Amino acid sequence: MSESNKTDFTNPSTFILLGIPGLEAAHIWISIPFCAMYAIAVLGNFTILFIVKREPSLHVPMFYFLCMLAVTDLVMSISTLPKMLSIFWFNSREISFSACLTQMYFVHSLSGMESGMLVAMAFDRYMAICNPLRYSTTLTNSVVAKIGLGAVLRSGILALPYPFLVRRLPYCRTNVIPHFFCQHIAVMKLACADIHISSYYRLFDLLFVIGMDGCFIAVSYIQILRAIFRLPTKDTWLKTFGTCISHLCAISALYITDVFSSLMFRFDHNSHVVSRDLLKVMTIGAHVEKEEEVAI
Repeated sequence: MSESNKTDFTNPSTFILLGIPGLEAAHIWISIPFCAMYAIAVLGNFTILFIVKREPSLHVPMFYFLCMLAVTDLVMSISTLPKMLSIFWFNSREISFSACLTQMYFVHSLSGMESGMLVAMAFDRYMAICNPLRYSTTLTNSVVAKIGLGAVLRSGILALPYPFLVRRLPYCRTNVIPHFFCQHIAVMKLACADIHISSYYRLFDLLFVIGMDGCFIAVSYIQILRAIFRLPTKDTWLKTFGTCISHLCAISALYITDVFSSLMFRFDHNSHVVSRDLLKVMTIGAHVEKEEEVAI
């Protein structure tokens, strides 16, 4: 690390994103599969939006929620992909302090929106399987719009403290972020002040969003499974449960990777560099996996 990155400063004008530390020589090769997968995910999400718009029979709550999730993933990719590729391809690692905070806000707010959309989709499957006669009267277009707006407002408000908590901290150690985007925990660890408030808020947000949403989804699927097992034949079981498979895959891709990466960053103080490199690769893969689950 250069001495210029270790000099004392309180309010850095820029941060340096390392991408995947230790694997700089392989950045070009690493970028190829990830760029291809991102392109597939973006194309798939746009295809979903185009098909749903053009096909009137798909103008139902399930596909409205799917479109909301597709838009969220598209914005997420726009928030992280361009800078990631500029690091891999052009070694353009600098990002301004304001841009870093903006990216941080969008990443965390969009992640919360994804979780909210998955809860909405679980509720949609619950109503379709457990209360089919009330489905059309309960999930009207206005209700769907209110659910979507609620998910956006909740995640947007919960993500607001992140940039403010980071902005108030002094930075006198380094401005080098060992990551490919401005994640809250990665930036917070660069501060030379007490970071307990920021750390506790991140833990609260993680437990509140994923914990509460996870409970709603779990309760929905318990009721769904009870309804499925009351069906007369196994073929009917499989056919009905098959409508939930893609949703369950998306849930796993979002929650498992978010919890894993957040906890690893929280407790990874003295771990070996290979572990940190593996974490960066898994985090990139998590973004791709979540977007590809929607596209599929």
